[in-house]
Amino acid sequence: MNATFKLPYPLVLESEGVLDDVSVAYRTWGRLDDAGTNAVLICHALTGNTDADEWWEPLIGAGRALDPDRDFIVCSNILGSCYGTTGPGDGLGEAFPQITIRDMVALQRALVRHLGIHRLRLVIGGSLGGMQVLEWALAAPDIVDAIAPIAVSGRHSPWAIAISEAQRQAIYLDRVKGLAVARMIAMSMYRSHTGYQSRFGRERSNDAFAVETWLREHGQRLVKRFNADSYLRLTEAMDSHDVSRGRGNYEEVLASVRQPALIVSIDTDILYPPAEQEELAALIPNATLQTIHSPHGHDAFLIEGRALNDLVLDFRRSMRGTVEERHTAASSATECSPLA
Repeated sequence: MNATFKLPYPLVLESEGVLDDVSVAYRTWGRLDDAGTNAVLICHALTGNTDADEWWEPLIGAGRALDPDRDFIVCSNILGSCYGTTGPGDGLGEAFPQITIRDMVALQRALVRHLGIHRLRLVIGGSLGGMQVLEWALAAPDIVDAIAPIAVSGRHSPWAIAISEAQRQAIYLDRVKGLAVARMIAMSMYRSHTGYQSRFGRERSNDAFAVETWLREHGQRLVKRFNADSYLRLTEAMDSHDVSRGRGNYEEVLASVRQPALIVSIDTDILYPPAEQEELAALIPNATLQTIHSPHGHDAFLIEGRALNDLVLDFRRSMRGTVEERHTAASSATECSPLA
């Protein structure tokens, strides 16, 4: 189901700015059970949208990790984006306020309340989506049963911030051409040396290297489908990512995560290298670290869907009869409290 939820009150941002008349676009698959306890939330990445059944098709379906016959699956477009949720493209442009990952999660929490969801069996996402997953674990520990942050860190590194800033500077020079260049920079980081070598080598066509043509095509595609000001605000939000900001010591904050966590790493990821997921797995008490071996770099969390499906499916099976069903027994004895 495709739908839009209009927030019935102003959204107060972490910066203390206020957004009025906020809308959030979302899609759902499956049916919410009577207790409101069988929901799964998918958090998408930087230029993603609500169509998770397209970009994560191997994970959604009967018998798969996210099964509409069992789960009520929700994917919402994030705050600041341009696919139906309030963002710079709705008139404010550059005047759209600074937002953070926590602001995105605050809006998602409002949507979850609106949908009548009392528990989330799993919150899952990769890259920027993984940042949201970690914030959900800390912001709403009493209603999130398990998390799966994929190809992400606990805080944005100087390396990642530098790459974001290079992209933004291109956009500042020219909203259209700069957005294309920003995408080309990003695609250079989303893949790997091995992947580029095996796919393109030094092949040429029409006086250009094949890899140059491929990058230019990706740049032009993004220009046609995405808003430059959204790109600016969302990359700034990614740079703000730090689970310990305002919460205390970084190690202690991650140690406070209660939920079972599936931490997924990609061995060729140069944007969020495996050492960052290893750190998460070492600091989160009930974490399991799994690695996807792929030549595709960071983008493997989207490309290697079958491998990721198997990892998530095994993770969820390991929790059956424990975390995922504990709340079902509790709900038969007492009424579930709504999401705070």
